[in-house]
Amino acid sequence: MSKTFVIAEAGVNHNGDADLAFALVDAAAQAGADAVKFQTFQADLLATRQTPKAQYQKELTDASESQWQMLKRLELPQVLHHQLKDYAEQLGLEFMSTGFDLPSTEFLLNLQLKRYKIPSGELTNAPLVWLTARSGKPLILSTGMATLGEIELALAVVAHASTADVPPAGLREVWQNWSSIAAQQNLKKQVTLLHCTSQYPCPDEQVNLAAMTTLAQSFQLPVGYSDHSDGLLVPVAAVARGATIIEKHFTLDRNLPGPDHKASLTPGELKDMVQQIRRVELLLGSGIKAPQAVELDTQQVVRQRIVAKTAIAAGQTFTAENLTSARSCRGTAAIHYWDLLGQTATCSYQAMDPVTQEPSCKA
Repeated sequence: MSKTFVIAEAGVNHNGDADLAFALVDAAAQAGADAVKFQTFQADLLATRQTPKAQYQKELTDASESQWQMLKRLELPQVLHHQLKDYAEQLGLEFMSTGFDLPSTEFLLNLQLKRYKIPSGELTNAPLVWLTARSGKPLILSTGMATLGEIELALAVVAHASTADVPPAGLREVWQNWSSIAAQQNLKKQVTLLHCTSQYPCPDEQVNLAAMTTLAQSFQLPVGYSDHSDGLLVPVAAVARGATIIEKHFTLDRNLPGPDHKASLTPGELKDMVQQIRRVELLLGSGIKAPQAVELDTQQVVRQRIVAKTAIAAGQTFTAENLTSARSCRGTAAIHYWDLLGQTATCSYQAMDPVTQEPSCKA
């Protein structure tokens, strides 16, 4: 199978500290991830001053603090993006970041990243989806909290962006373009869907990995998994189910203050996850059902062949009474047992001699 693209999600686990952000890049590289990803937003544009936190955020941070106040502390300065991108690339990592508002998305587009991601919360933010898709770069759509209908609408917006020079005048124009063959072909080249459950951490009974198959069958697009569960099992299992991308939050210390640290892997755990994913890729193999090279020697000595049950004289007829099978490196394969019954022996055999009807007679 193809190599799974592993995204080490630093997110906002830098806590607004540049040194911590660079240390997260180091940890992602040492773990063997393919990319390290941050989050880019302007708190003043992303949330009103009155918007409360999500329940899990209230439980993990100061409950009296508004979402805007929390986000303001976690902003990643734009100048730091350039430095982190350069540093990540020096370490052989792809740098990624998710844009949560239009100016931040425009900034990331100007950074010329190799691929872009629409987070689950912005899947229904049509202007942001359109602007990001307009880049023509590989696009990852995370589908937490979404219905199939909402995912289809987001894909229709992406499809429109792939063929139009200006945003649509309305949803009617988006849907009119949905059946375009060119737009559908562009989707298949550009988009990967990530199954996700937007809960931190996500209980096992709500992971629902089977939804990956639903996404793949519904939209005929590659799928992956954005994981918020505890431990390493779920992302590794997702790869076994066909995930082409795995995204997983990580932190330098789960005891640090912040909304995502508790549901994140430590650097050592991230490294273990990458290694287990690579092992699963080996385990999955090519999918071709045929004898493996390591089986050929065993096959030669354990497959049964036809042998004489009793002494057989040349000219005697082969019968169930004088033929049987046994493990032997020579002779006719046991699959041909019935074909030999009723034939005439072309030479004589002693009991347990391999039987063949080749011209040379003796096997």
